[in-house]
Amino acid sequence: MKVILKADVKDLGRIGEVVTVKDGFARNFLMPKGLAVDASTKNVKLFEHEKKKIVEMAKKMRTGAEGLAEKIAETRITIKAKAGEEEKLFGSVTAMDIAEALKSAGVEIDRKKIHIEEPIKRLGEYKVSVKLHSDVAAELTVNVVPE
Repeated sequence: MKVILKADVKDLGRIGEVVTVKDGFARNFLMPKGLAVDASTKNVKLFEHEKKKIVEMAKKMRTGAEGLAEKIAETRITIKAKAGEEEKLFGSVTAMDIAEALKSAGVEIDRKKIHIEEPIKRLGEYKVSVKLHSDVAAELTVNVVPE
């Protein structure tokens, strides 16, 4: 089934592209979430008309994400955690802990956008990736100190 993408879809395509996908994927995932529409001749003409608006909106979202990425890159957060011998933590620092610390620093980010490569289970300084947009990511410095 051919569909027109209304948003960037990872590993599939960008806004405005006409792609061929399996019928079930289109009907059960892309269309209900508003990520794509059927590529009928009527929809293709309609989409060409609305493409400028969508591209402009995508640019605004990207520039907003870039501004937020700069703010995040400048931010250093400190998380206090209980630690035992050899600087091991009781538990670990999670994306939710980092999101709460960012919120208290004045930057509100959904925890699902925070990607921790390895679980943070020791005291120290760590670099954490924050994916803000399909093309924009920021690196955050997280310092874990004893409570």
